[in-house]
Amino acid sequence: MFDNLSLKLEKAFQTLKGQGRITEINVASTIKEIRKALIDADVNYKVAKEVTDEIKEKALGQNVLTAISPGQLLIKITNDELTALMGGESVDIQIEGNPSVILIAGLQGSGKTTFSGKLANYLKKQGRQVLLTACDIYRPAAIDQLKVLGQQIGVDVYAEPDNKDAVAIAKAAIAHAKANNHRIVVVDTAGRLAVDEEMMNEIARLKDTLKPAETLFVVDSMTGQDAVNTARTFNERINFDGVVLTKLDGDTRGGAALSIRRVVDKPIKFVSSGEKMETIDRFYPERMAGRILGMGDVVSLVEKAQQTFDQEEALRLQKKIRKNQFDFNDFLSQLEQIKKMGNMKDLLGMIPGMGKALKGVDIDDNSFKPIEAIIRSMTIEERESPEIINPGRKNRIAKGSGTSVQQVNQLLKQFEDMRKMMKSMNKLGGGKRALNALRPMGR
Repeated sequence: MFDNLSLKLEKAFQTLKGQGRITEINVASTIKEIRKALIDADVNYKVAKEVTDEIKEKALGQNVLTAISPGQLLIKITNDELTALMGGESVDIQIEGNPSVILIAGLQGSGKTTFSGKLANYLKKQGRQVLLTACDIYRPAAIDQLKVLGQQIGVDVYAEPDNKDAVAIAKAAIAHAKANNHRIVVVDTAGRLAVDEEMMNEIARLKDTLKPAETLFVVDSMTGQDAVNTARTFNERINFDGVVLTKLDGDTRGGAALSIRRVVDKPIKFVSSGEKMETIDRFYPERMAGRILGMGDVVSLVEKAQQTFDQEEALRLQKKIRKNQFDFNDFLSQLEQIKKMGNMKDLLGMIPGMGKALKGVDIDDNSFKPIEAIIRSMTIEERESPEIINPGRKNRIAKGSGTSVQQVNQLLKQFEDMRKMMKSMNKLGGGKRALNALRPMGR
């Protein structure tokens, strides 16, 4: 997401390169390019104009310090304005009542059901008892999909497949939650069209009856400015509490993320990408602004690692590295942990400067499959002691994994190089420090 916008903004700032000071002329040229970049990203024209006018006003009122170039100053001002445009501060989800009801609304195909599962998983990891409720009475596969997701994440699902009254189902789900000690009820509703009066009445009745602690409007970020217009219509009808942007891993221009807060005056609370249940993040405007401007988002990357990597596993691994016993079983375990963190290209894009480097590069999560296949084709003895893998064993492993002997050799060499590096880090005392970085904060 935002790849094209990031490149165009970088190009806009280039116009100030070599300039000794900010003037009305060179700022005007840069502002024009920034505005064009925002409009190309499908940001509402009025919003784009307001933001760039604010950037220009602040830039012209600044005295450039000798240690800071005009370009750096304008990037800082733009970063601040983009952060303010997207809400300024992160806004947490409201959990109130017993049970606390969270109502999920949105258009058809926006990803509501998948998000409902992700949200339930997110709340479960916080130690909360969650009940998913299937109130999409129109799409035949919706109930089955929610049940599959519930089973996948270990969360109960309340459904009445033969009942065609969404309000009655939701009320029964709340009674079920009270009886079974579920503290939160996530209600997945039917996708609807803003012009469908009957279904808009239904979501309004659900909100009036359930009085949810939180009503979240799910938006497909790939729909761009149309998503903002739809959000406005829904907000006028049900006055939702926050926005969820889904499908951020798609080929989207980002206009919805940049415009929606200013247009409907409701915070973006979550962003989501892909189908994995772990790919949900609380929305932080300042972090997103940093990513747009090519500064990366190391804080979110570290948080993802802390959520994914198990403390006991990190301690076990630390002991093995100290004794120079790191083997292919450990390597395979680490691969599985990394895959849980989300889309690989998205993760790499959180590293400062990597967004530009990855432009046009296709990084598929399936890239790990040949490596996994090779390791899984090894015997237990071979995984624990790779040095015993002779030419005959290499041929067998290559055939078993559907790869070539050359690929097997390459993996063995890379693994041996990694072990040598770990061994040298141990001698210098760096191994412990490196592994401590993987352990959750405060533990």
